[in-house]
Order: sequence, then structure tokens, then C-alpha cells
Amino acid sequence: MMKKNLIALLGVAAMSMSVFAGCGSTETAAPTETTESTEATESTEAAAPAEDRVAPVAAEGELLTGVGTSVSLADSKSATANTAGTAQFDTTIAAVTVDSNGAIVECVLDVAQTKIEINKLGKVATDLDTEFKSKKELGDDYGMKAASPIGKEWYEQAAAFEEWAVGKTVDDINNMAVEEGKASDADLAASVTIHVNGFQTAVADAMYNAVAGGAKEGDKLGLGVTTNIGSSTDASKDADGNAQADTTISAVTLDADGVVTSDFIDVVQGKIAFDTLGVISTDLNSTVDSKKTLGDAYGMKNASAIGKEWYEQAASFEEYTVGKTMDEISGTAMDAGAAADADLAASVSIHISDFVVAAAKACENAQ
Repeated sequence: MMKKNLIALLGVAAMSMSVFAGCGSTETAAPTETTESTEATESTEAAAPAEDRVAPVAAEGELLTGVGTSVSLADSKSATANTAGTAQFDTTIAAVTVDSNGAIVECVLDVAQTKIEINKLGKVATDLDTEFKSKKELGDDYGMKAASPIGKEWYEQAAAFEEWAVGKTVDDINNMAVEEGKASDADLAASVTIHVNGFQTAVADAMYNAVAGGAKEGDKLGLGVTTNIGSSTDASKDADGNAQADTTISAVTLDADGVVTSDFIDVVQGKIAFDTLGVISTDLNSTVDSKKTLGDAYGMKNASAIGKEWYEQAASFEEYTVGKTMDEISGTAMDAGAAADADLAASVSIHISDFVVAAAKACENAQ
């Protein structure tokens, strides 16, 4: 029943998003990376320095819930006279729960790899209704196993890293042994041969971001991710084009009855500018912060009908999901993507379709 409801929800949200954000098709972008060497180029940045950041710890018997991200634009390429260009967003995502010792209880990893084709006329060639599956959702279809020296698919290697991370503190994560981007600890390297810098950065970030949202010892952690490119635009003589990927993330904890005890919502909004020849002008080494990390700097408050910044509205939606089951979240009433319930609409005026989809996926994945 839960899976049927989630499938139905995805269909409803897709139809709604096609109106306002271009996320309505069931077409899946085929993964083109099939070699380990190409995979390894995705996350080559070093872990963020820990100066001035303190990882919180939970109260006895409680758990903190956190999400962290690490974004690379490095594999993007401008169009040429003979080849199309690609705006590529590799968003590594970590969700964690943390106990009273500051140690990870559960860790879940995923990557939203979004490729937007740009042609030599400065047009976005990828269908704006394309549904992008995360690497974990692709599973065996991601196609790494045949090229892996240890015969492991991406999700299997991610699972090995998740297992390794359990019981580790933020200092353990920041100081893990890494050589040329790969794990140099023999035990970990035996099961994880892909680059781990993105994992390291995202997991540490998740631990720094972790908050007391109501999770308790024994709760299960789930991660849900959904991406749309509906806000992308072509270049014109008057303005650069914009390849934009909006990846919505939800990390939920469920109790034994399948009721949400905490929810952590965030969005990574990546933008790559290009001209009428499809030449990219964005610095591909630039940092992409999530909306929650940006905080007041995101700049929604002045334009908000209810005078609330993005992170404040996200917090209200998080509170709304706590105490609900997946079915109840999936059944959230919406009107053209916005909350139809008067109480929820009073504190969340932004579109919530992707929030609902991501939270429902997270619930499903926590089962």
C-alpha cells in the first residue's frame, strides 16, 4: 500500500510540477558513466576545513538528524561547433543520525547526478520534463560494476562506506585516511574503490548541521531525493542562458510504527550560465551552498507573501511532517503545487510538491 501511494504521489506531483517547474515526465536520463576512472572525477574536492564549526551531540536517549552536501560542477563542458555541451551537477548527499557521544548511528549516502545538454545555439536541449534518478535509485542500471576492479556497483560501494561511518565522530570523518581522493585504509579500500572526498565532505557537513528534531534511539533513517530542471532557460542576445538543477532533499527518521519523528529538508540549487554559442561562463570550481546553508543570504524574505525566509518555511514543513506516516504525507493537499491546507499555507507559501515527494521517498527508504 505504501509503495502504491508513493507511486501515485510521484505522478500527481509530476503533473503539478510540469505547470510551475518542469518536472513531469517519467523519462529517465540514461547514465553515460560506465567506467570507474570517469566516476572518480566527480568529487575531487577536499573535505571542508572544520575551523569554527562544532559538531553538536544529542541528549541521552535522543538522536540528532542532519543532512550535508558536496557539489561539483567540474565535469561540465561548453558546446563547440561540432559537439553539444553539458552542464553537469554532481551533488553528493549524506544523511546521518548522531548520538549523545557525537557518533554516527546511521549514515545514508546518495548522489544526484544531473546532466543538462546545451547545444551550439545556446539552447537547452534536454527535455525540461526529464525525471532524473539518483545513483542509488538507478541501482544496477548505473553501470559501474563491469568496470569496477572489485566488481561492485556504485550503491554497493556507497553501502560499504555507510557501514564504515557508523560509530565515527566528526573528527574521525575529517581525519580519515585518503590518498589521491581514495580511501587508503586497507579495510575500507577493499570495498570502496571510488573517490571518497565527496562522501567525506558531505558526511562531516551533515554532522555539523545535525539538529534535535525529535528522533529517538531505535528510529530508522531514510533519505529521499528529487531533482528537476524546469527553471532552465535558453540564452538570448539580451541574456545568458541558465542551466539550473534544483535537488530537493529530505532525511526522515521513523519510529517502529512508521511515524515520522524528525525531518530535515534542504535544497541544492545549482546554476550554470552559458552564452548563445553554448559557451559556459560560470566558474566550474565555484562552491554551491544549499539553501539552508545560505540562510538569510538566500534572500527570499522580502519577496515572501508571509515575510518568511526559505529556511523558515522549510522548518514549518518539517514540523508538519513530524507525527505523520508516509501515507499521510503523500496525501498532503496541494493547489497548483502550493499547500491547500490553511494552517500549513499560513507558514509555507512556497511550492511544496518536491518537499512532499522527497519526504515520501525518505519514508519509503527508511522501511
